[in-house]
Amino acid sequence: MTVAKVIEVSASSKTSVEDAVRTGLKKVAGTVKGIQGAWVNETKVVTDGEGNITEWRVNMRVTFLVQ
Repeated sequence: MTVAKVIEVSASSKTSVEDAVRTGLKKVAGTVKGIQGAWVNETKVVTDGEGNITEWRVNMRVTFLVQ
């Protein structure tokens, strides 16, 4: 029988949403093995006073197999 676990992770990037997701997954992969996928359930931006995006933030749920 296979058992999976889901954890929630927040990550950010000054470049893009995709980079924020990649950064978060790489960080999780440093301690968690058997990652099966991730669901990005929230995307946010930080802006300066002129409305320019200065940072992308994502909240995601990462699924991995329990060994």
